[in-house]
Amino acid sequence: MNYKQLGKSGLKVSRICLGSNNFGAQIDETAAIKIILKALDLGINIIDTADIYTHGKSEEIIGKALKGRRDDVIIATKVGMNVGQGPNQTGLSRKHILNQIKRSLKSLETDYIDVYYLHRFDLETPLDESLLTLNDLIREGKVRYIACSNFAAWQIAKSYEVCERLDLEKFIAVQPPYNLLQRGIENELLPFCQQEMMGVLTYTPLRGGILTGKYAKNRPPPAGSRAEFNPRLLERMDKNEYSILENIQGVAKCLGVTMSQLAIAWILRNPIVTAPIVGASSPEQVEENCNALEVKIDDETSKTL
Repeated sequence: MNYKQLGKSGLKVSRICLGSNNFGAQIDETAAIKIILKALDLGINIIDTADIYTHGKSEEIIGKALKGRRDDVIIATKVGMNVGQGPNQTGLSRKHILNQIKRSLKSLETDYIDVYYLHRFDLETPLDESLLTLNDLIREGKVRYIACSNFAAWQIAKSYEVCERLDLEKFIAVQPPYNLLQRGIENELLPFCQQEMMGVLTYTPLRGGILTGKYAKNRPPPAGSRAEFNPRLLERMDKNEYSILENIQGVAKCLGVTMSQLAIAWILRNPIVTAPIVGASSPEQVEENCNALEVKIDDETSKTL
């Protein structure tokens, strides 16, 4: 396993981050714990979750799996999405953040979060309020570093202005979607992160399983696949994307690797990206994903993707 510094911080994270948004749903607790332990054995030292993943079950499973190994692992979780029916059970208000950090710490069976993300930008709550609350959590020792997810470059820049004005801790990383079929962050966000030396941990590296090669045009999704549970995943694809998939499949075949490994290796090739967040449905799949670190894509091959 290779490791990379996360932004300007001294924190070193593995080049593959384990995603856990299906722990407790499609992947039951027993299977999820086996996946986590396999990831740790392979050198993965960062696990990504959120308070809303599988209604909190994801955090609970991670907490159980890391008993006795907590200090060896970087736990990244998030706050800000809707967790209930009440008007204050969503967003980035001081009340909601403090309520949710308490729940996350309990679920994860820990007294601190390594990387705490704001899950999305909140237009209704002043940034001062959210960032002051996060700064308090750092001073109390409940959070080590802060980051943001799904923020645009201008939103991060605005948060930096607040932090400089109030002398607060800044985000060390951002978490955006990025894969062979979704490259929008290359226009503004990635250049901004490079300039500001922010860490970048990208999600949906396989576009919900589409980049694994398991789906084909005019063919029903395989039994047990994500698209079987969520038909909209394939409904959103257009004819052009199916053509792109055929090309990617051809390149993977020429390199002698799986489509998944090629998709992950392509992200790792970007020097601005710290690590892709990759889920798995089995310990074997974790190992396959980690093998993407050995896949070499030269400049000429990259131009074809």
